[in-house]
Amino acid sequence: MELYKSALNAEEITNRWYRDILSLNHGAFITFTGVIRAENNIEALSFDIYEPILKSWFQSWQQKAEKRGAKVMMAHAIGDIKIGESSYISAVSSSKRRVALELIDEFVEDFKANAPIWKYDVIDSKRVYAKDRSTPMKNAGVLSEGI
Repeated sequence: MELYKSALNAEEITNRWYRDILSLNHGAFITFTGVIRAENNIEALSFDIYEPILKSWFQSWQQKAEKRGAKVMMAHAIGDIKIGESSYISAVSSSKRRVALELIDEFVEDFKANAPIWKYDVIDSKRVYAKDRSTPMKNAGVLSEGI
């Protein structure tokens, strides 16, 4: 898991991960890259992350992947990320393509539903909590409502 206080350099990150997994003798390497798109008059999106819960969430995914002979990787940006820049990258490598295809889908969907990351629209240089596009965290108290 990698966190950056800037937009992600998708080419550098995914190429580095690709080189890293070559030693695992995996036959599949699948990436997903999230790019900020222009919509709803936003200038950017802004992200806050609660790292202790995110680390725990990611560790549980590493264990799930390992049981299936796979590896998961993830990078996310913190702060303001402009339109056309990357805020999120995930990848799965495995010996078999079917495992990688299934895991990347499960991982990205679970990330969207359960990772402790709060998203804000940046409009007129102000952060506005994107509550309508957020999923409350179960049993998270104040963290379930956003900041």
